[in-house]
Amino acid sequence: MTTTRSPISARRRADMAVLGGVRPPLAALPVLLALVAGLTVFAVGSDAEHGVPEAVLSSQQHIAEDGAVALQTAVDKNVTDLRVSAADLEGSVSPDGMLARLDRTGHKWRGSAVVDQTTGRLLAAQGESLPLGKVNLRALPANPPPALVRDDAGVTRLLAFATLTRGGKQELIVAAQSVKLPGITVGKDHTLTVVDRDGNTLASTGPAPGVVRAKTLAVTAARQAHSAGPSDTAVAAGGFDGPSGSLVGAADGDNRTAAGYAAVARGTATKESPSSALGLTVVTTVPAKGSGAGTGDLRLALLAAAVLLVLAAGVTVALRLLVQRPVLRLRREARRLGSGDLTAPVPVPRFGEPARIGASLEALRLQLRGEGGPSAPAGKRRRLGLRTVVALSAFALVAWPTSMLLSLGSSLPRPADAVPRVISDDQRQRTETTADRMRRGINDAYADLTRLATVVDAARPEKAREVLDRSLERNGRYRSLYVVDGSGEILVQAGGEPRTSKKARLRSGVTQANTSGTEPVLAAVAAQPGKGAQAVKGAPVGKGASKKAERRYVVGEFKVQYLTGLLNRPGLGSVWLVDSEQRVIASNKGFVAFGRVSDGRLRARLRADRTAKGSADVVLGRRDPAVAAVAPFSDKPGVASALGWKVASIRPVFWIGLPQYEAQRRILLVGLLGVTAGALCVGWLYLIVVRPLRDVAQGAEALAGGDRGTVLFPRYHDEVGSIARGLEVIRQRLPRAEAPSASGTSDSSTPSPDPSASPPDPSTPPSGPRS
Repeated sequence: MTTTRSPISARRRADMAVLGGVRPPLAALPVLLALVAGLTVFAVGSDAEHGVPEAVLSSQQHIAEDGAVALQTAVDKNVTDLRVSAADLEGSVSPDGMLARLDRTGHKWRGSAVVDQTTGRLLAAQGESLPLGKVNLRALPANPPPALVRDDAGVTRLLAFATLTRGGKQELIVAAQSVKLPGITVGKDHTLTVVDRDGNTLASTGPAPGVVRAKTLAVTAARQAHSAGPSDTAVAAGGFDGPSGSLVGAADGDNRTAAGYAAVARGTATKESPSSALGLTVVTTVPAKGSGAGTGDLRLALLAAAVLLVLAAGVTVALRLLVQRPVLRLRREARRLGSGDLTAPVPVPRFGEPARIGASLEALRLQLRGEGGPSAPAGKRRRLGLRTVVALSAFALVAWPTSMLLSLGSSLPRPADAVPRVISDDQRQRTETTADRMRRGINDAYADLTRLATVVDAARPEKAREVLDRSLERNGRYRSLYVVDGSGEILVQAGGEPRTSKKARLRSGVTQANTSGTEPVLAAVAAQPGKGAQAVKGAPVGKGASKKAERRYVVGEFKVQYLTGLLNRPGLGSVWLVDSEQRVIASNKGFVAFGRVSDGRLRARLRADRTAKGSADVVLGRRDPAVAAVAPFSDKPGVASALGWKVASIRPVFWIGLPQYEAQRRILLVGLLGVTAGALCVGWLYLIVVRPLRDVAQGAEALAGGDRGTVLFPRYHDEVGSIARGLEVIRQRLPRAEAPSASGTSDSSTPSPDPSASPPDPSTPPSGPRS
């Protein structure tokens, strides 16, 4: 049983095969450019300024986040220290002895007490009286979280708890301290406030009028901070894992109050900390000058959109007349000749590749009719083709967005006029806060190591290793902990392989152990107080072991990731930690150990501040301006100051949320979208239509010149591919004659084509030898 092919279905399949090609890019071009023109009106014509600049609000939010991190770190450290001290107390120590030893570890508690948790009886007390009656001590679990308790005088105290078991009894150590402001640097016009979840002020600092305004905003900030869940959009991104945000106070003439808030809380993805349940919120405020002046230019936006629409219409019409219409006409003519209709002459276009293909089709029509021979080759003469049309169209389309982008350089405001003073002040203060966090972290690590040196006993290696492992896991800042003797030989080790030299292991304090290599080595060394040398079981006995009064040292090597984590703060830009010779120790943007700071302007600032205490705010450069700051360790107390390190930061002004630069970013967006739309459509037209059409033109001229052996096959199933298929059908219908000889004779035995014969189906693949 045979089936017949319907002419209608064959034509429908052929039309479906040419849905691509020249039509989609020319249809998409005016649509995309019209969308870009509409976006131009919206982006360039609308105002980017509404009240307080976004840069000021986000800066206050980041300052509040820094304060929340500092407050959380301080509270968690105090609670952890209390629990560790309680765990280290021996069972034979009396309650009064416990409090005395607790007081020696650091004078940070205003009052402390030991309570029998089963009966609630007070066993010992020291310092100011504690409001124990306001806490149900018997219902507390083991190592309960800290709590905020208001005493009879209306003063709020932070109570920390630690449990221990002595003689089969459960006892509870309770210590109290005031809620202190976080240790961060703020400007003289800033207020910094710590509030509870109800908005009650627990601590505050700043100018008196600012404190009054801050109290009003603090209640709103506390409610917003603690009403946001862990998955709420108010949760800040980029380094802070709690709810944070910004507020704008009521206008007072041209002045407003910008506020930032951040809750001391942990998200669900982070391990809970002791301070998470306190409900504390840090609020910072600063007076800001509101501006009603807009940054948009509606008349300019309408003019730019109109110019783009005119260009889009002109380019689209030109491409339709010079590319689309000739290609579609040639497709029809090639199919007509392939089907055997040789009566009407082929209309030859006037320009480019379509003209070459049209002339070749007309020559082939005459050859099929037997009225002419192979045409002369076209030679190597140069002609303007469709590439020229596409290039001119691309130039016309790119000229508009290029003019928009070039207007960026001429319209950029001076940095001194565009950047508010509060932005540069905040950059300097946040850099100083980061340096202070780094310094405090190193000092606290050395203090912990000093305490560890009093409890670790290298004479009992297994017990000592257990203590070191526990400390290594608890702190998270060390990569290795070990005990060495007076010659620097390791007695007990936990963690990674030691990299500090033997000589450096014998110097108490914090030292930079290397100045070259693949990774910086920072080591803290603490001497064990008054311990003579005792033989260590399993340890080699050397000259140092025979000394009666040999000292031992506990060494901790820091993780570079710990230092990098302290630098990683949102909204601060690129931050580097450098040593006294400006060699890079750590960075939040990736770094090469002991290399140079990648930004040349910041390197110059570091060289200028080699002997100074630190830089003030500075806006660098008319071209690509940036806000930079440098903060050293040397002007602060502690062992970390001896390192001579500095923290340097730089933040490009263009990406700060300022109204003037917001308008520039919108112009940049519109220009890039215009370039993308034009390049996409014109490039699509060139790759899919123009370049294949040149190949088809060469094949058509070769076929008309007598080349009967080269198969013409389509590159794509579109209009140009349909022209190639029509030429292949014509090639198969032409007589397979030899090329004319030198004498002018030809093979007369070759039969002439029969115009009445049924042509092959153009949709079938071509046959014949492939060159």
